[in-house]
Amino acid sequence: MPDEYSLSDLLERMYQNQLGLEAAIMELTLHAEKEGLNEVGENIRGALSIIGENAGYIKQGFAKLRVKK
Repeated sequence: MPDEYSLSDLLERMYQNQLGLEAAIMELTLHAEKEGLNEVGENIRGALSIIGENAGYIKQGFAKLRVKK
């Protein structure tokens, strides 16, 4: 395990965590909607949309940092 992590490594791991959390939240959303909690599902989907947009920025950021290495 390295003593120091680069910024691009850190961003890549944050991105991977974000994707995992997004998938887990979507599973819970589907369950809530199945139980008839449609308004809750809509609210969560709105938040997931923002998470998805931010994930794109993170991915682009760490890709640019990798090129600079």
